[in-house]
Amino acid sequence: MDLRTFLTQSPDLSDMTCADEFASRWRRKRVNKGAHLSRQEQPETNEFILLEGCLASRICDQEGKEVCVGFYMGPCVVTPNIARTRDGLSLVSIAATTDATLAWIDSELLTGLMLSSEPIRNWANAVLRDALSKKAEREWCLAALGGAERLNWFRQSFPGYEDIFTHSLIASFLGVTPVTMSRLRAFDRNR
Repeated sequence: MDLRTFLTQSPDLSDMTCADEFASRWRRKRVNKGAHLSRQEQPETNEFILLEGCLASRICDQEGKEVCVGFYMGPCVVTPNIARTRDGLSLVSIAATTDATLAWIDSELLTGLMLSSEPIRNWANAVLRDALSKKAEREWCLAALGGAERLNWFRQSFPGYEDIFTHSLIASFLGVTPVTMSRLRAFDRNR
């Protein structure tokens, strides 16, 4: 999908002149499977829209254990910079799980556009609200549901992702081991 088409899907950017001007401020880039958009604890100042392909967001602890904290399947907006950085450093690593096409813009430039344009401000605020809502829903899932219910929640919240992303990533995202994930899937097949 092209950026202009993606942006105009939002009711906040239905004015074609505004959408065209906004789209002209973004740059495009293509990344290969396995390439990183950002790395944990490295400087990060960009906002991303995934136009095509898939990405996964991970956090790594001091022992090197990685935990998946987000999935992206284009077209979609990647979690806003303000929600994935602290003091200009990335809190997560984001890598392409397939070849991908992205649009990107510097966060400060986007902030300036938000201050000067109500439609862009409304669009960006809606994106941030959506990202925070998704994070809260996942936190609730991890705190309140057992393994089988988490998998059902994942299937309802992310239809088709189980066939696209590795099961080890999904297990990590759901806070279960890959072995538990395999057992939950096998149990479902045998019902």
